[in-house]
Amino acid sequence: MPSLKDLRNRIASVKATQKITKAMQMVAAAKLRRAQEAAEAARPYAERMGEVLANLAVAFEGRDDAPKLMSGTGNDQVHLLVVATAERGLCGGFNTNIAKLARDKARSLIAQGKQVKIICVGKKGYDAIKREFGSLVIKVVDLRSVKNVGFSDAHEIAGTVLSMYEAGEFDVCTLFYSEFQSVIAQIPTALQLIPAVLPKKDAAADAGASAVYEYEPDEAEILEDLLPRNISVQIFRALLENSASEQGARMSAMDNATRNAGDMIDKLTISYNRQRQAQITTELIEIISGAEAL
Repeated sequence: MPSLKDLRNRIASVKATQKITKAMQMVAAAKLRRAQEAAEAARPYAERMGEVLANLAVAFEGRDDAPKLMSGTGNDQVHLLVVATAERGLCGGFNTNIAKLARDKARSLIAQGKQVKIICVGKKGYDAIKREFGSLVIKVVDLRSVKNVGFSDAHEIAGTVLSMYEAGEFDVCTLFYSEFQSVIAQIPTALQLIPAVLPKKDAAADAGASAVYEYEPDEAEILEDLLPRNISVQIFRALLENSASEQGARMSAMDNATRNAGDMIDKLTISYNRQRQAQITTELIEIISGAEAL
């Protein structure tokens, strides 16, 4: 049984930890609002970009001269997995869930005889993946020095992906990230970037639409510019979704940790009071026994 001094030290230690978790919860709550606004602001642009590309892609249906980023290489032997996670932990299962989805995808592809290459965006994702697929990781993107993620960061990652694709180093590219829903709900998501998976047009809307679009320059030239940009846009959106999801998950995790610390303090305090009372009672019995012996 721990002594009274040990219990006092443990109570003081848990109280200090509780102050830290409470502070981290407040910081995450302050950052969450800005991150959530940024993620929600990026969604309409990314969705509209997909709709524009879908309209342009109609002109290339059944044609052999479709852009390579849209039609693919005609093969799916080599897969590139871009796993985007956080640079820091203490955010519940946020990093673990994304890494788990990527590992499951890698296992499935390897079981089918496919070749897998991995790019990790974020230290925590690399830490979770390297134990099993360390030999498949070809690059780790470190964003620890970046305070606020910008489009330039996503554009640099997209440039790496595009240069590898142009060099014929992979056939299919899939992006893994966590889509922000709420403070307690973040959904791990896998999005295929190359070949581009464009949204399907609503049949009812198509039936009612009679407008005819003329493009200048032509569709091929527009797609040549928009398809690479779309990859940067989708990666930027994923990074913003990750940022909001990370802060939401950290806020929830630190709230739970603060509550658990409070429960532990209550239990330790009860143990301390009981042991102190038992010690006082023992001392009184010894004093009374000594007095009676006289």
